[in-house]
Amino acid sequence: MDNRILECVPNFSEGSDPEGIGKITAAIQSVDGVRLLGVDSGKATNRTVVTFVGHPDAVVEAAFRAIRQASTVIDMTRHRGEHPRLGATDVCPLVPVSGITMEETVGYARQLGKRVGGELHIPVYLYGHAALKEERRNLSNIRSGEYEGLKAKLADPAWAPDFGEAVFNPLSGATVIGARDFLIAYNINLNTRSVKKANAVAFDVREQGRVKTEMGKPVLDGSGNPQRVPGSLREVKAIGWYIEEYGMAQVSMNLTNLEVTPLHVAFEETARKAAERGLRVTGSELVGMIPLRCLVEAGKYFLKKQHQSAGASEAELVRMAVRSLGLDQLTPFDPSRKVIEYALASAGSPDLTRLSLRDFCDELASESPAPGGGSAAALLAALGASLGTMVANLSAGRKGWEDRLEEFSCWAEKGQNLKDQLLALIQQDTDAFRQILRAKSLPREHQEQRILREQAIQSGTEASILVPLQVMQLASRCFELVEFMATRGNPHAVSDAGVAALCTRAAIQGAFFNVQINAATIRDQPKAAAWISQATTLVREAETFEKRVLAQVNQRINQP
Repeated sequence: MDNRILECVPNFSEGSDPEGIGKITAAIQSVDGVRLLGVDSGKATNRTVVTFVGHPDAVVEAAFRAIRQASTVIDMTRHRGEHPRLGATDVCPLVPVSGITMEETVGYARQLGKRVGGELHIPVYLYGHAALKEERRNLSNIRSGEYEGLKAKLADPAWAPDFGEAVFNPLSGATVIGARDFLIAYNINLNTRSVKKANAVAFDVREQGRVKTEMGKPVLDGSGNPQRVPGSLREVKAIGWYIEEYGMAQVSMNLTNLEVTPLHVAFEETARKAAERGLRVTGSELVGMIPLRCLVEAGKYFLKKQHQSAGASEAELVRMAVRSLGLDQLTPFDPSRKVIEYALASAGSPDLTRLSLRDFCDELASESPAPGGGSAAALLAALGASLGTMVANLSAGRKGWEDRLEEFSCWAEKGQNLKDQLLALIQQDTDAFRQILRAKSLPREHQEQRILREQAIQSGTEASILVPLQVMQLASRCFELVEFMATRGNPHAVSDAGVAALCTRAAIQGAFFNVQINAATIRDQPKAAAWISQATTLVREAETFEKRVLAQVNQRINQP
């Protein structure tokens, strides 16, 4: 099965015509296998950023149709906007998301570029990892002079397009297509209207920095080129601009390597540099979508800065990041639309973990065989991990234990991670059982059909063993957390640690029942025996653990 996922984030030079933008997005959605994740328009920039994902072949087809549609609804001779641009489809990057290498992504970018240049007669430049010339790797080099300077640029043999003819297309301009790593377009709000001051802050932080001057003149190096004073943030591009719609200036950034400069680091450093110039950062704005991990990391950073435990739930970490970064200052920030993983999940099939507690119990109590005991066992394990995490957080916040904040915060983070993994298994257990049911409904009139049906049943049965086995393995990893909290955690929450131990033990025993019943029907009995042996060991360890922890809990509860 081909599970490759490619993302495309085209930027169109239109931000105020809903009908035209709608035609472009409709062209994208006309391709099967593509999911539209976001449409972000700005009137002042007169620009729309669209995000969609899917199988690489489908994404490339959708990108071509979008570029073709943009060439019919956008007239660059009339375009005005704050953002630099070269054409109707200004830039069209392809970004590897899952199961696809950068090398493969480059191939798709060049394939798209060749088709746009050949069929649509739009000059195409390749940038980023797809660039054919080193000087074209940087997008700003290609876009210098913008649309207004494009005619002269095309007349220069050094700037002949990579695809298409070197002929100026006044209506569509040129398009830049490339392959790049994940990039975040991020604007930081300042309490000023001055573009000059915003630019000063941008030059302070961006990697390129500013030109070094003396007596108001550039300082040149031995080759006659201007020397530069580098900024404080690596892998960051930035400029200052004024947005009339908001009545404020912003530092507009592209964060091109999130491992080098994460979102919260860019925000904090910009705030520091702004303060040095007598300015204040009032909030920020995300253009397009963002990976979940960026907000989770930011949430943890700001919690630690406040001397609180970073072992909060994912939802709370996201809320903390949104509040601390001021992402909702200008417009409401909806994580379900702005976070890639949430947008994908909401567009997919229903998830049991998103049901209310009552709805989940009603579903469990229905005549449907799934969800059943396996999903309940995974939930019990998640409850055990959650209770252990709660005790860790209560311990981290206990008065007089300030010197142990980091210790308990680390435990809480481990517990949150285990909880999230176990919650995912609630749905996976039900999916595995339904896989068996679907397999049993396959036709079996002919020998070949019977073979395929049996293979599908065996595959589903293996999944129905491996998922509860994983529940047992993850639950056993909760032992250390729960026991530490029972023996050394906040004494006022020791009863909660006891309940956590009971949940963990019950989850392991319950999941073991599922391993046993499904292992009995698998054809590869040696493999099944190995899984049973592994699971049996985990059950015995759980029994020992439960006795030890409950004894400690009873001792601490009954202490005078």
